[in-house]
Amino acid sequence: MRNATTFAAGREFDVLCLGRFAVDFYAQQIGARLEDVTSFAKYLGGSSANTAFGCARLGLRAGMISRVGDDHLGRFLTETLAREGCDTSHVSVDPARLTGAVVLGIEDRDTFPLIFLRENCADMAIGEDDVAEDYLARSRALLITGTHFSQPHVDRISHLALERAARHGVRTVLDIDYRPVLWGLTKRGDGETRYIRSDTVTAHLQRILPRFDLVIGTGEEYAIAGGSTDPIEALEAVRAVTKATLVVKRGPYGCVVIDGPIPRSLDDAFQGRGVEVEVLNVLGAGDAFSAGFLSGWVRGEDYEHCTAYANACGALVVSRHGCAPAMPTRAELDYFLANAASIPRPDRDATLSRLHRVTAPRAPRDELAIFAFDHRNPFFELAQEVGADEERVPRLKRLCVEAVAETEAARGLAGRIGILCDDRYGQDALNAATGRGWWIGRPVELPGSNPVVFDRGRSVGTALIEWPSEHVVKCLVAYHPDDVIDRRLENEAQIRALCEATAASGHELLLEIIPPQGLPRPPDTILRALKRLYNLGFMPEWWKLEAMSAAEWRSVDALIAERDPHCRGVLILGQAGEVETLAQGFRDARDSTTCRGFAVGRTIFHAPARAWLAGEIDDAGFKAAARATFEALIDAWRKAREGAREAA
Repeated sequence: MRNATTFAAGREFDVLCLGRFAVDFYAQQIGARLEDVTSFAKYLGGSSANTAFGCARLGLRAGMISRVGDDHLGRFLTETLAREGCDTSHVSVDPARLTGAVVLGIEDRDTFPLIFLRENCADMAIGEDDVAEDYLARSRALLITGTHFSQPHVDRISHLALERAARHGVRTVLDIDYRPVLWGLTKRGDGETRYIRSDTVTAHLQRILPRFDLVIGTGEEYAIAGGSTDPIEALEAVRAVTKATLVVKRGPYGCVVIDGPIPRSLDDAFQGRGVEVEVLNVLGAGDAFSAGFLSGWVRGEDYEHCTAYANACGALVVSRHGCAPAMPTRAELDYFLANAASIPRPDRDATLSRLHRVTAPRAPRDELAIFAFDHRNPFFELAQEVGADEERVPRLKRLCVEAVAETEAARGLAGRIGILCDDRYGQDALNAATGRGWWIGRPVELPGSNPVVFDRGRSVGTALIEWPSEHVVKCLVAYHPDDVIDRRLENEAQIRALCEATAASGHELLLEIIPPQGLPRPPDTILRALKRLYNLGFMPEWWKLEAMSAAEWRSVDALIAERDPHCRGVLILGQAGEVETLAQGFRDARDSTTCRGFAVGRTIFHAPARAWLAGEIDDAGFKAAARATFEALIDAWRKAREGAREAA
């Protein structure tokens, strides 16, 4: 079925979304009453915001029009949406109201209790300036959700937005998004009820329907819009007041698209075939559906493609925890569409899950200078050697963070600097570093263990629950492809457990591979180690490897390009080498397409740390000495890379 909708050319945005923008607190215990839930996950939420998020993730140029409170939750929402590539320039901050929130549970496949915490919330106080006419005129389409017609103030602002959009040929979309509780039709705690008949709401919706070019809703939502539980009667009542294209969502049965007269039966309308998957949570599936449909609609694709995208997006989200974070990327969507028949449980498909992790927007890390002071035993030994109190080591690690911050500022390295730090001596240092936009890695292995043993116990995933999401899990494995079989298999089993734990927690993983002493070391040892680990299905975001020859780097680059094109890159380790020795390693890696920089520790900290612990230098002296070596390495790295560019 042809999509005959025309759109204004030369617009900066494909779609702007106006409406609910709130935080979702999702119960983590599946099958429990909301009364019995003990922990929650925090996600971006709100129907309009979910749709904007999904559109941006699918590659549309999307923008959000709403309001948040001057609070931590509001900043979380705005930052999360912006990271996805969605414009937030017209998300204003309300100084008097708090950001809205929703508490949700998953009792069973049909029971999803939710409580809207939206009393006088920020997004319902949106103002005239938020729907600025010049901003609306820069978009091809404007989506508004039904909630923003439910109260007099937001109803007026939404009508104003429609008037301004109409003056500039902006196509308009209504997601009916009927929530009886938000229209004052149920008790405040009953957010779960999806349909209550109301002649008042029906009349209100029918007054606004003529202003839209596209209307999206479930059967229940068309029932309220049309004033009848008979689907055809409801659609005929809607058609009587609007010429809009009508899209009816039918869950696992797909959807129908009606561009003209209402047929005698929904079976006679254009059918977008559904995708059957095992349902975990239906909440947010409609927003994903809208994002998928819009991703084709605003590009002029026919309805066969629009509905395929929409139904697949909805199917993926119903199989996952959360709304916005469950939205697929375009690469993920394409893979699912090509293989949906063989993926009844998208949440358990390894390829799909990996695509969901690695194709979403991530902070660019094309160059990294990392000061590694995650060592535990060397710091303890230094303190013992000079007779210093071990309790001074945490302060020393905090000074390392201060040194990195000074180098970042002095060298203009925002987004290109980082640390490796442990949480035994370095928890205060980690706290001070977190939230700066740095690359932050922290170890999970017990120092010196081979086979590798996790420092906090075998259940490594339990420890990761406490970690900030921006922290990278680092694990040093003394791994050799020709090691004795028992030790090699145990190392591989531990790596598998770690890969599974990080996939579940969402943390990036860095594997540091150092072949143990006493075994033959032919030039291809590292290459064969990586090839073996890739053969086992292990695909960490990062590798940390020793310096190699240019030929070895070419082989590693080729292997990574073949096995994991989404790998974030390789970092060169130091092993206490002299600066000039490390500089030669940087030169050997200068043409590498995967090497992103270095992560060096003892070369930088050993001498000044010993002097500081011995009382020979003060805090400023330590930082100056550490910075001098750290910045010498940065200069050596950049000189090597500049040499590569000149040679090219």
